[in-house]
Amino acid sequence: MIRIAAVGDIHMGPESQGVLRPAFETLPDCADVLLLAGDLTRHGTPDEARVVAREITDLGVPVVAVLGNHDHHDERPEEVTAVLKDAGAHVLEGEETVVTGDGTRIGVAGTKGFGGGFVGRCAGEFGEPIMKEFVRYTRRCADALHLSLKRLAEQDCDATVALTHFSPVPDTLAGEPPEIYPFLGSYLLAEAIDEGGADLAVHGHAHLGTEHGMTSGGVKVRNVAQPVIGRAFHVYHLPG
Repeated sequence: MIRIAAVGDIHMGPESQGVLRPAFETLPDCADVLLLAGDLTRHGTPDEARVVAREITDLGVPVVAVLGNHDHHDERPEEVTAVLKDAGAHVLEGEETVVTGDGTRIGVAGTKGFGGGFVGRCAGEFGEPIMKEFVRYTRRCADALHLSLKRLAEQDCDATVALTHFSPVPDTLAGEPPEIYPFLGSYLLAEAIDEGGADLAVHGHAHLGTEHGMTSGGVKVRNVAQPVIGRAFHVYHLPG
């Protein structure tokens, strides 16, 4: 059995130092990897990233992360990424990594993703340049996720996980105002997951959403935003 611990939207700042560390220190007993689904900081500053870094350093399990929209707010995502990498995390954006936990090979493909909406109620690449760029940015994220998953399919992984911040499906947004669904995710991410292949998809971002969902291709999707799961992390089990 492969044990995937995941959480997103922890929104850490200086005064929250040490809040998650006691729970995270139990990870070697219950999980093979920790996935962080973005919005790790409040405003995307390097100082806030250093708070997160101290929470995840030397946990005894691999840590894989993507950034969220909050982590981009200060317009220094490269610095935030560098701080987290210095703490030992694998920070992905259109990339993949294979980590080993308890003798199993776990492949993780990650991207922040972006919005645009879902089939029947989605933005299109039409009209003003800024609107076309909105959708094209999401498509680039989705295309990179697809390619990362395809590369993992060639690496003999025991399990493969798609890690995003924005949601690939509307199911896990239930509870959020329908008017903001286009800003919470995109069907393009789900298409990438189904075409690339994955055993599980996890995301954050939707604080008022629902934990459980599924792509049209049958991939289980879990919203692991901390306000949704209500704990420091949740552990999902996959066949090993």
